[in-house]
Amino acid sequence: MNDNKKKVVVIGGGITGLTTAYYLQKTIDERDLPIEVTLLEASHKLGGKIQTIHQDGFVIERGPDSFLERKTSAAELAREVGLGDDLVNNTAGKSYVLVKEQLHPMPQGAVMGIPTKIGPFVTTGLFSVQGKMRAACDFILPRSKKEGDQSLGQFFRRRLGDEVVENLIEPLLSGIYAGDIDQLSLMSTFPQFYKVEQEHRSLILGMKKTTPQAPKNRLTSKNQGIFLTLKSGLQSLVDAIEENLTNCTIMKGVQVTSLVKQSDLSYELKLNNNEIIQADSVVIALPHLAIAELLHEKEYLSSLKQMPATTVATVAMAFDEKDVENSLNGTGFVVSRNSDYTITACTWTNKKWPHTTPEGKVLLRCYVGRAGEEAVVELSDVEIEKIVLEDLKKTMDIEAKPLFTIVTRLEKSMPQYTVGHKNRIEEMKDKLGDDMPGVFVTGASFDGIGIPDCIDQGKKAVQDVLQYIK
Repeated sequence: MNDNKKKVVVIGGGITGLTTAYYLQKTIDERDLPIEVTLLEASHKLGGKIQTIHQDGFVIERGPDSFLERKTSAAELAREVGLGDDLVNNTAGKSYVLVKEQLHPMPQGAVMGIPTKIGPFVTTGLFSVQGKMRAACDFILPRSKKEGDQSLGQFFRRRLGDEVVENLIEPLLSGIYAGDIDQLSLMSTFPQFYKVEQEHRSLILGMKKTTPQAPKNRLTSKNQGIFLTLKSGLQSLVDAIEENLTNCTIMKGVQVTSLVKQSDLSYELKLNNNEIIQADSVVIALPHLAIAELLHEKEYLSSLKQMPATTVATVAMAFDEKDVENSLNGTGFVVSRNSDYTITACTWTNKKWPHTTPEGKVLLRCYVGRAGEEAVVELSDVEIEKIVLEDLKKTMDIEAKPLFTIVTRLEKSMPQYTVGHKNRIEEMKDKLGDDMPGVFVTGASFDGIGIPDCIDQGKKAVQDVLQYIK
């Protein structure tokens, strides 16, 4: 290495770390900056939770399967690395909520469960008359007086009542975060809802006014939905970014065992292969529990040690079309806690993403595990398959065993942004900046768990590094 160059080390090769390395290299190349970048990943592959399997003509995601199109950073990155032609929208179709053994269509116009159209809300069988009347109180209730953070559950129960929360909002939001909405932070997950209430008083009227209307020509002949993925699977994005990291040293299968500040404000990283690396700046793009373990002597990181993370599993099942009777026009369903089911959601993948499934086949992707219900993930693959199949048979007529099943366990993969999360993270980052200037933490544990959120955090980490070492 050229000793006149500044050295930046990125720890963690998930999508946040990859993005950090990619945009850092891009800026270095564009500005001809004297900086060298090293990316370290403890496993033998990059991408973290993003993993795609190709089997018997199926494209199967083991982790995330898509990202929101309106969050533009993921699609922009895909185009930058040469995958623009591979971007594909989901097929729009009805989504359902399973409540007490019955599938109910998601009320048209519901935004994260909040009604913006009164007719579908009044006629839905999701709620009792009393539940609908309680939700109508939103029109007359005053704004929240509570300052600071509160739980999603507290906020929505006050506005719309328990029944709407438990039968619609909770299944949707817990499906995103695999968490308990009575513990999850409003200001760290959906602060826009608090803003809408403060500005418009009624949440329903406020969402109706502020939710953009889809252009009349938005739905094409293919009936496009609001999510995007890549034809060959999301792992193709990981692979393409790696191929573009031509001026970055990538080290896989090595773990950082210690990170120590030197007297000249540089940093020494010891690896588990006994190698030592020097760095002028370090980006730690690891799960919060791994960060707390790496910097275990730092008392100000205690909030990371106490931050919960939920273990979940995805269960993909392939069938012959003749063995599954599912005439519903839709893309899948989420499950209310008021239902006697182990699965928390099911995607009819062959309907939502037709490109993933060969002609004459069916691909179902189910989810198990959420806050307080994680024990199922510890069962064997055979036991999980049996449980999931029994749940599916209650909603679809399935005559045969799957052609194959792929169970993927994601241990402590869903960080829980509990009440006060934003303030705790800001305080922790401030103390880290004072104690270890030039060291930055980033990733899904901090400011958004979706792929675009992680990419945006990677871009922010690049800005922080360049600002520090310039």
